[in-house]
Amino acid sequence: MRLFATGLLLVMAVLFFLARQAEQGGGPPAWGFLRAFAEAAMVGGLADWFAVTALFRHPLGLPIPHTAIIPENKDRLADSMAAFLRENFLTPQVVARRLAGMNAAAMAGGFLADPRGGEGRVRAGAANLVADVLESLDPEKLGGLAKGALRGQIAKFDLAPLLGQLLGAMIADGRHMPVIEGLARRAALALEANEELVRAMIHDRANAILRWTGLDERLANGILDGLYKLLAETVVMPDHPLRRKIEEGLEQLAHDLVHDEAMRARVERMKEEVLANPAFAAWLDAVWERGRAGLLKAVRQPDGVLSGQFGASLGELGRALQHDARLQLLVNRFARRTLVGVATRYGGQIVRLVSETVRRWDARTVTDRIEGAVGRDLQFIRINGTLVGGLVGVSIHAVDVLL
Repeated sequence: MRLFATGLLLVMAVLFFLARQAEQGGGPPAWGFLRAFAEAAMVGGLADWFAVTALFRHPLGLPIPHTAIIPENKDRLADSMAAFLRENFLTPQVVARRLAGMNAAAMAGGFLADPRGGEGRVRAGAANLVADVLESLDPEKLGGLAKGALRGQIAKFDLAPLLGQLLGAMIADGRHMPVIEGLARRAALALEANEELVRAMIHDRANAILRWTGLDERLANGILDGLYKLLAETVVMPDHPLRRKIEEGLEQLAHDLVHDEAMRARVERMKEEVLANPAFAAWLDAVWERGRAGLLKAVRQPDGVLSGQFGASLGELGRALQHDARLQLLVNRFARRTLVGVATRYGGQIVRLVSETVRRWDARTVTDRIEGAVGRDLQFIRINGTLVGGLVGVSIHAVDVLL
């Protein structure tokens, strides 16, 4: 547009010289009207070029007073913009008046009830914004904060009573029996896998007479057979004495975890040792990475988050917000009070952020951004000035001819 406006000015200059030459050569009176049009058009175009240029820079680089208006007054412009924003948008009265006719609860309900409707792009944009923020944050620092917070919560958590209550509930419901049976089976498998080792231990500890008479082998067979029988009976007999002994031990452990200070202190020491172990730190790193990856995947795919039982629950909430008048009244009142409070408490900080941001921009940045925003309209001012100037010149010439 700048090239077009400048080219139009050059066309007017060419027309002026052609019409002037034709007029001096005795041509018809029409050449006088064309010369007047072109001459006035050049004056109008040059005047508007000067006016437009003076807003952003010194014309031809000359320090003419009252030119380069925007760069010279950018700080005052920043303060004016901030004051305008504060007085017309961020006052509690304006926010309250704007929210008075807005049913925020119904809007939120419509979104939750049908999240794949027209608001899909808004939701996707918000999700991508959250994902971009998460990806822009330093993973090490953010992970350190998250893992430190988790470690601190675990350190403050009293683990022994919880373990005791869980163990007591498991025993009361009989869920400990499969555990006992599994332990007995595992013990039998371990004994079978290490049978030769047990025999060797018995042979090594037997005296010379037992080894000479071969009784050590019979003794080893008897011990192994007795252990196999004990473990087998423990598995198949619900009322076996060994089962009962194990159950009594578990009951006593559950009681001590809840009521015995010494046991609770022992569990606390074990917990501290686990927290100090490098393996626990590695586990925390893995948990953080999986959680961060899962969160990024969720926000990158918001439709997936709103599916299943969770999505159905959100849909029910959305329908309630759409049709329950009392719930709408409560939600709208809360939203109005919250946003008015935000405007009251933080309105000054928001507009100060605008003012300080513009103040920090250099003059070239301010000029380029404003000129880029309204540049086409500014060049139309030059074009219109050229054409209107030409029409005014023709009118004046016509009056001069008539007089």
